[in-house]
Amino acid sequence: QVQLVESGGRLVQAGDSLRLSCAASGRTDSIYSMAWFRQDPGKEREFVAAINWSRGNSYYADSVKGRFTISRDNAKNTVDLQMNSLKPEDTAVYYCAAETNNPWMITTNGPEYDYWGQGAQVTVSS
Repeated sequence: QVQLVESGGRLVQAGDSLRLSCAASGRTDSIYSMAWFRQDPGKEREFVAAINWSRGNSYYADSVKGRFTISRDNAKNTVDLQMNSLKPEDTAVYYCAAETNNPWMITTNGPEYDYWGQGAQVTVSS
């Protein structure tokens, strides 16, 4: 079992920066990739970014590429999402997720992630 806890969500203004953090505990040695997804009420869950836990290579959704950066600290078992130039359309609940089945590929498919955090609300005002 892996437990994930997000932190850092809050209300910001358009153009601001915000950093989300996800702390993993439990069987962290079983993690191959970690990702951030987001969901706004009434919309489908959307992939944001993912990172391979050991190699560190990352992948981003086109909507956030160039503005968001995902990083991990293996020693602390944390994954951060640095969000710059925030827009009102970035408003959502952001979820951290861990994948424990595929050591070779980063997946953007939510159902392939095994563990999820409780979510952190990010609200960007215009």
